[in-house]
Amino acid sequence: MTCLNKVAMTPPSSDHKRPHTPPSFCFSSLNLVWFLVVPSTVFFLVSTLGPHRPSISPLSSLLQVPFSNNSLQLQGSSIFNGSSIDSSFQLEAETDYFVSNMPFPDAIIEKHTIQLDMSKNNESEPVVDVTSKIVKKNSKLERNEANLARVRSSIKQAALVRNLTSTHQDPDYVPHGPIYRNANAFHRSYLEMEKVFKIYVYKEGEPPIFHNGPCRSIYSSEGRFIHELEKGNFYTTKDPDEALVYFLPFSVVMLVHYLYEPEISNTDAIGRTVVDYIDVISGKYPYWNRSLGADHFMLSCHDWGPRTSSYVPHLFHKSIRVLCNANTSEGFNPSKDASFPEINLLTGEVEGLLGGPSPSHRSILAFFAGRLHGYIRYLLLNEWKEKRDPDVQVFDQLPKGVSYMSKLKNSRFCLCPSGYEVASPRIVEAIYAECVPVLISDNYVSPFSDVLNWKSFSIQVAVKDIPNIKKILMGVSQRQYLRMQRRVKQVQRHFVVNATPKRYDVFHMINHSIWLRRLNIHIRDFHQS
Repeated sequence: MTCLNKVAMTPPSSDHKRPHTPPSFCFSSLNLVWFLVVPSTVFFLVSTLGPHRPSISPLSSLLQVPFSNNSLQLQGSSIFNGSSIDSSFQLEAETDYFVSNMPFPDAIIEKHTIQLDMSKNNESEPVVDVTSKIVKKNSKLERNEANLARVRSSIKQAALVRNLTSTHQDPDYVPHGPIYRNANAFHRSYLEMEKVFKIYVYKEGEPPIFHNGPCRSIYSSEGRFIHELEKGNFYTTKDPDEALVYFLPFSVVMLVHYLYEPEISNTDAIGRTVVDYIDVISGKYPYWNRSLGADHFMLSCHDWGPRTSSYVPHLFHKSIRVLCNANTSEGFNPSKDASFPEINLLTGEVEGLLGGPSPSHRSILAFFAGRLHGYIRYLLLNEWKEKRDPDVQVFDQLPKGVSYMSKLKNSRFCLCPSGYEVASPRIVEAIYAECVPVLISDNYVSPFSDVLNWKSFSIQVAVKDIPNIKKILMGVSQRQYLRMQRRVKQVQRHFVVNATPKRYDVFHMINHSIWLRRLNIHIRDFHQS
């Protein structure tokens, strides 16, 4: 692999106040007038033209995603149900938040920004470049932010409509039903994304670690998304000034495969590669430093995605991390990070995985098969494997001649316990087989939770309730089960991997998750001296 040279990042200039010494006056009737009027005028001019940093206002969050250790379901207020709260995601100097309760014209008002000459020979006495103090009205960034302000307003208006069916026209699909938190707001947001969203993929870096990923494995979500962006058929732009977000095209799976030293458990090479890559793009382009990485995103379906991002603090704390390992106890922040569905495609295709018998032909109450992999599976296997219960069938290894897919498709509920990390490909497997997923995990944020109401089509069982699984599932009435199973069939379209992406499928839903998080920030433009 070719090593990337480090390029030093230019630190943001600090605040400085211009010195001002008022002139002296003799007291006379005329001078008294000068004494009263002139200082007021000077003070006004200094206050107006003097160097200053923009204030940082809290965003009335587009996404509220509260969670607790005892509840896996994201719930409460959000842009999709018509209310909002202040986001806890805090940026620094170069960025500030769009204030959602500010009148629209005021929200996109021209910002006054002063350039400071911070050369080494004159750090204590910055020179004010008054001629360039105002950011150009028609800069691409200003136009982008003005357009996003309009989009935020339109989504919030759509969120006020509480109908179960979207009121917007669509030739392909109109979101409807309780699987959505707010069908009208989601539809409005999705349609706006199709018109506005632009992604710039950095060209730096060489395969196989960059611009590449696995497409036929348990990590296929990672590879398929990278390859679709590399094709450039959807959302991408070749002009970085047009982009709303910037993709860091490294594959954590490939980093681990080529750079991890298992004999000594050394991940330093992985960390150095990510640090070097950020240094290169931050030195070559203005976009990372402008936002401190807040409008950049990485994605990973490998368990080590969070660890890999931790080598660059701004990547971990400010960038959009699209992770299968969406574990809030390991720093996953749902207001800026997006949960990535883990999809196991051994052949690279979904052919034969979709569909199943009608509910009346599903004879198994609940099913799981999988080897020991983390403490939750240990509890599940220890409790149910030896019981040989015909209703709750739990295996560490299926008997010879028994088809895994057949078991899935003949089960009413499919158990989806976490492994060593929170994500499990069994969730999407269950949805594909039209089997109601039973999520058993701690601190896991389900994919697309800001849009989808998981409680409407899945069951969530606390780890402590593993011994009570049968009782819990038997307590679901036939009527309730039939509703949930129909909703699983409906939500399936949002998780399907298509050879060529189709509207509302998993590729577009992942982009929508990134799009929503970009709506949560407002980037300011600072010209460099």
